[in-house]
Order: sequence, then C-alpha cells, then structure tokens
Amino acid sequence: MDTRSASAAIAAARDDFDVVTADTPELVREAHRLRYQVYCIERGFEPGADGLEIDEYDEHSRHVLLTHRASGEVMGAARLVLPSLEAPQDSFPIQRVCAPSLLRHVPLATVAEVSRFAISKHRRVSCSSAIFMRLGLIQGLVRLSGETGTTHWCAVMERSLLRLLQTTAIYFQPVGPLVDYHGMRQPAATAVGPMLRRMETEQPLVWDFLTEGGRLYDLPVDRQMAA
Repeated sequence: MDTRSASAAIAAARDDFDVVTADTPELVREAHRLRYQVYCIERGFEPGADGLEIDEYDEHSRHVLLTHRASGEVMGAARLVLPSLEAPQDSFPIQRVCAPSLLRHVPLATVAEVSRFAISKHRRVSCSSAIFMRLGLIQGLVRLSGETGTTHWCAVMERSLLRLLQTTAIYFQPVGPLVDYHGMRQPAATAVGPMLRRMETEQPLVWDFLTEGGRLYDLPVDRQMAA
C-alpha cells in the first residue's frame, strides 16, 4: 500500500468508523449477528441458527466490532480464539483441520487464532473504506493481543487475504500445506511483536494507526519469539 492509499484509509477510519471491543454480552451478540450475515447468508459456509453464528470456540474468545459512527451499524467483526487451559492441544480451529504438529514452533500458552474475520459485502461503501475496515479490525486484534499477552497469531486464510495483508506490512508465514476448509486455504502464523516492528519501518502510517503509536501493544522483547 502506498502512502497516499494508507493516508486515505486512515482518514476514512477516523471520520467514519469506530473500533469497538465486544466486552458485553450484547456486543458479542452483535458479532454473532454479523457473522451470520457473512458466513451463513453471503458465503453459505455455516448453518447458524436464529440469525446468529456461534461455535464452541466463542467460549474462550475475545471479539472486536467495526461500527459505522453515523448510523451505529455493525460493519465487521473478528475474534481472537485464546488457548484453552483445560485442553491446550485442542484450543483452536486450526488444530481441527491441520496436522497436530503444525503449531510445534509457537508457544501454545501465548498464541491466539485470528478467526471469523468478517466484513459484509453489503456494507462496504468505497475502496478506501474497505481498506480501512480490514485495518480497523486488525487494530482491534492488536488491542486484544496487548490486553491478553498474546505473542503469536495463527490463522487459516485464503491466499488472496494473505496477499492483501502483505500490502500493509502484515506478514504471516505458511506453517504447512494448503488445507481444504471452505475451499483451499493456507495455515499460517506470525510473531506479533516482530511483525509490528517490521511494519513500523515499512508502513509507519499503518503502524501508528494499528498500535496507536505503540500504545496498544508493548510486550517485552524477550517474549517475542520468531514464528
């Protein structure tokens, strides 16, 4: 992403949208509603029920919403699936669709899975706002990671999304072969701290927005292990 595009996307963010941590049952329910729109109606990936898309991982997840400031409408949602203290080897969706050894190089106690990254097709209003929607949700995930002590992210993503993220200096490394999960997808992981430090050099405007100038994520260097 060039400087002009980054600047336009961030300006759209500050003028039109709010990034909201879903820290009440009502806000979490809004995330479930948005997920139903995207994963059940638009994509047909999940069945859902009663206008909500919920799974067993929501019990140990933190959620973030993107809302349109003028209307209050929820435009996007994402979650961090946190490790299960009772069953660390069965904490994440990625562990159900990939080989058990896939996450052997990341610390299970401080890894979280980026999951249910959802932006409704019917709620995008422009190219620059679409860029921001993605960045806004990621800002929320950075905030949650700082709050929970998360050092690594893992995910199972479409390769097109991986390429889009790279344009904003968000680099995930493949950690295994493609898997057939609602289409062919790439298991990947990244160490959050090193990824953000690289972003500060390559995309300083994006880094400033995603971290609020470093305020949202500031874990000690010795806790940042390479993915």
